[in-house]
Formats: sequence, structure tokens, C-alpha cells
Amino acid sequence: MTLTKSALAAVLLASVAMPAFAEGQLNLYSSRHYDTDEKLYSDFTDQTGITINRIEGKADELLARMEAEGANSPADVMITVDTSRLARAKNMGLLQSVDSDILEDRIPANLQDTDNNWFGFSQRSRIIFYAKDSVDNPPMNYLDLADPAYKGKVCIRSSTNSYNQTLLAALVTHHGEEKATEWAQGVVDNMARAPQGGDTDQLRGIVSGECEIAVSNSYYFARAIRRDVSGVSADIAKIGWVFPDQDGTGAHMNLSGAGVAANAPNRDNAVKFLEYLSSDSAQSYFSAGNDEFPAVEGVELAPSVAKLGEFKADDVNLAEVAENIPTAQKIFNAVGWE
Repeated sequence: MTLTKSALAAVLLASVAMPAFAEGQLNLYSSRHYDTDEKLYSDFTDQTGITINRIEGKADELLARMEAEGANSPADVMITVDTSRLARAKNMGLLQSVDSDILEDRIPANLQDTDNNWFGFSQRSRIIFYAKDSVDNPPMNYLDLADPAYKGKVCIRSSTNSYNQTLLAALVTHHGEEKATEWAQGVVDNMARAPQGGDTDQLRGIVSGECEIAVSNSYYFARAIRRDVSGVSADIAKIGWVFPDQDGTGAHMNLSGAGVAANAPNRDNAVKFLEYLSSDSAQSYFSAGNDEFPAVEGVELAPSVAKLGEFKADDVNLAEVAENIPTAQKIFNAVGWE
């Protein structure tokens, strides 16, 4: 049975109840599905005495829930991955502006919404990976992925993947819609297989020999350095990587970020939580616990992340990129990117 968004939200509402205003509490809606985030939440409670009540789910489910709850929503903070979902939450009217000197000082301007509806707290770079034993001249930038020289060699996720949507939106921002469309068509022509699986599956495709070039977020690879990841870690020495566009705009960065809910009953606690996420201790844990790049400059990287090496990151304003996500989806549909 397929549920509409409103029906799905009703099921979610019926299944879990949360308190609204309660002194010393925070209601967190999270689509981050990492067990390691438990340390983030427990440290916040230890530092502030504020108890976190958490609901976890897929981003679209949580957005539907908040929309259905309306003004009666108990949500204080929405935390999710990727700029596209943060922008969607803002455009649905589910977030509110936050005026915080701490956040303005700590979070780079290009990693926050222009209206301060959301802030980025950790980053992942969209990297090009390749098979060392068969690729002597890997793509050095994203546009190269469309080069006919790589026909039948590229593995990449589907067009419904938010990471790819944001990447293409960034290419629209930098190069315009026409060139971005040419790129998307070229990548489709170069695919080794129809898009399938997650980012880790693209890396597994290199190990298995199904593809010679793959696109994946950095933290999936760094995780395979830090601990055993089936189908990747045992043969990780076979995989090389490139931070794209180092002579140009820099490597594209995907965000994990958060905002204060539009109807937050515990607003002051919500702002405290966002400010905590920008602290050195929380920023360090994003790297150590989940192999991500901190949003705040100067925070020490986990060894698995540092091993990827230094690189130039694209400093494009991600709020501007978010505005081009509908155009990116239109392009995907036009070129037949599954």
C-alpha cells in the first residue's frame, strides 16, 4: 500500500507522541541515521541539562509530519542531510529565522541560508574515485565525467539521490543550464550500468570491476578506511581518488545541517542546540564519529578524513545552489538519467 504524504504523516503522528513545551527539553526531528550521533546528543545534555526527545525518520517523512502537525507541531529542531532537503524545509515554511551572533561568527556565510533559516554543521565532498590498475588518466573535474573517453566506465547514483541533485544544481550555478544539460547527457552516455544502490555500492563497483570510475561522497570512503566495510575495505588499495576542480571552482561539498522549526515550543533550547553544534567539541565529533568534514574552519580532522589529503573546496553559496535544484531535476528528466 502506498501512502500519500498526508496519510503517512497521520500514521507517524499516531505512532509517536512528543511533549510540546517542557522546560529543560528539546524535541528533535532527525533524518541523520548514524548511531555515532548519540555522543553529540548526550554531550549536549551533559553540558546544558536539556533533555533531547528524538524522532528519527527519512527526511521526506519528517517534513510531511511537520507539515501535517502545523502550528501544533512539537518539533523544535529539524536536522537533515543535504542542501536540497534543507531548502525544501524552508520553502515549505517549516523553519524560522535565527539571529545568533555565535552562529554568524562560527558558520561560514556560504554554509548558511541567506535568511538564517538553516545552518550547515558538517560537510562531505563529492569525490571522483577510480580503479588504479586500469585508469591512468582519471577525470580531474566533474565536467570530465562526460568525456567520451570514459564511455562505459562510470558508476553513479540515480537522479533521485539528493547528493546528485545538489551537484548538478551547483553545475547549473557555475556553468549555466545548457552546459549542465550537456554534462548530464554525457554522463548518461558514459554509464557502465543503470544507476543503482548507494554511494558505497559505487565504490564496490570499482572493486568488482563493474566500473572503472565512480562518484561518491568522501565519508563513505573514509569510513572504509576507519573500519571494515564489506566489499570495499579489503581491496581499498585498488581505489584511487581525485578531489575535482582543484584548478577551478573546487570540490563540491554536500551539507548536513539544521534549523529551528517554525513553531518550536522550546525555541530558546533549540537555538542553544544549534549553537552547540557549532562548538569545537561537536564539530570535532562530526569528523571523529562519522568521517565528515567540520563546517567550522580549524577543527581537527579524524585520521580517516585527514588521510584523504588537503584540497580546495567549492565556496559557492549553497543557498544559491538550492535555488537551482528544480532546474537540476528538470535536466535529469530531459536526458533520461534514471
